[in-house]
Amino acid sequence: MTATMIKEFRLPDLGEGLTESEILSWKVAVGDTVTLNQVIAEVETAKAVVELPSPFAGVVAVLHEQPGTVVEVGKPIVSFEVDDAGSSNGGGAPAAGDRSAVETSAKGAPAAGGIEAVGAPAKREPNLVGYGAVVEHSGRPTRRARAQVQEVRSARPETAAIAEPVVARQAETEIPERPRSTPPVRKLARDLGIDLQLVSGTGPGGLITRADVQNFSGAVEAPAEVAAGQSERETRTPIKGVRKFTAAAMVQSAFTAPHVTEFLTIDVTATMELLNRLKGSRAFEGYKLTPLTIAAKAVLVALRNNPTLNSRWDEANQEIVQFNYVNLGIAAATPRGLTVPNIKDAERLSLRELSTALTELTDTARSGKTSPSDLSGGTISITNIGVFGIDAGTPILNPGEAAIVALGAVRKAPWVHNDQIAVRQVMSLSLSFDHRLVDGEQGSRFLADLGAILADPAMVMTMI
Repeated sequence: MTATMIKEFRLPDLGEGLTESEILSWKVAVGDTVTLNQVIAEVETAKAVVELPSPFAGVVAVLHEQPGTVVEVGKPIVSFEVDDAGSSNGGGAPAAGDRSAVETSAKGAPAAGGIEAVGAPAKREPNLVGYGAVVEHSGRPTRRARAQVQEVRSARPETAAIAEPVVARQAETEIPERPRSTPPVRKLARDLGIDLQLVSGTGPGGLITRADVQNFSGAVEAPAEVAAGQSERETRTPIKGVRKFTAAAMVQSAFTAPHVTEFLTIDVTATMELLNRLKGSRAFEGYKLTPLTIAAKAVLVALRNNPTLNSRWDEANQEIVQFNYVNLGIAAATPRGLTVPNIKDAERLSLRELSTALTELTDTARSGKTSPSDLSGGTISITNIGVFGIDAGTPILNPGEAAIVALGAVRKAPWVHNDQIAVRQVMSLSLSFDHRLVDGEQGSRFLADLGAILADPAMVMTMI
């Protein structure tokens, strides 16, 4: 008979020093058999929605957190029952290089049929990256630990004998946690003067609901009427995920970099004519071409003569970092908020390659599947406010970047062309830049070059 053991998978740091993630959904349930690298959950970090692969092959023994719960990095999220065979094919060995599935033990390898806490640092061992500080505590089991024991007993009685000890041992070392509830419920408890530690939760996994708080206070009807009245007049949404990260980044940028914004209105009739010709060309058949595609290429060309705008102010080292590559950020509005993924080494791409990269970038962003690596490392950005019918604006710099270009709507307007008033297609460009890095002359030259290219695409020949 093959011996088994319980192994924990702790929430890893999914990039850029993130400290927490929200469990959006589980793709598995207790009792399911999973394979190595099978997607087991979907989580939302401060930057993107990420699919978590399983570091083990085995059977799901415990799901430690419910969907909608914000979990700190290093906290257990799922436990597996795996064969104690030590092979990655069927023995539940962790995937190579997976920081969240590193096995540690204070007393060496366990005997067959024993229990291992995976990713849990031993008492005096160095802390693993992404698992938080090593904490030594003792006390009564937490509500979550007791619920997990019961869950294992009910879902898989045959594994309870090996699952209970690992949950019990976890309970002995956990800090009694804050009662699980949502921000509106915590506010209601504060308003009623109720200590949530005294309230028993009836929601999934012991979640404390509004009804639990109201029942405890002995005033169910009155608060319910107040809540109903409030819900008709206002809606409160917790600040978290992408929205929380974006807000923090924009505040940091606005109060750190001295913004200067310049505007330029140009006749882009020639660019729009070029765009129509390219759409009808066999060379671009199947490619999605938009004014953003041409403008992005124009930005890349203009940067060649104005590299100062592709740089960063390194406050810690008191240095100006000049980038010799362009990671072009494209602001994308998504259901979860504004994100700015970037195209790596965009200056190396042809117009067709840039078109493909832009299409993939925007589709991925709107589906919420952008990876954390694609959201970091940008060097200059574009925001296309013209798609919303807006002519101009004062965009805020992405932190760590020296410039951002806003593209306005393309509109037909009376314009002086060949000394005659004619109806032409006109666009406004807005350029914000960090005045610590970019002087007014440098910013103005870049904007003028960009405008010249979009007014007459043939000007590219004078700049390359």
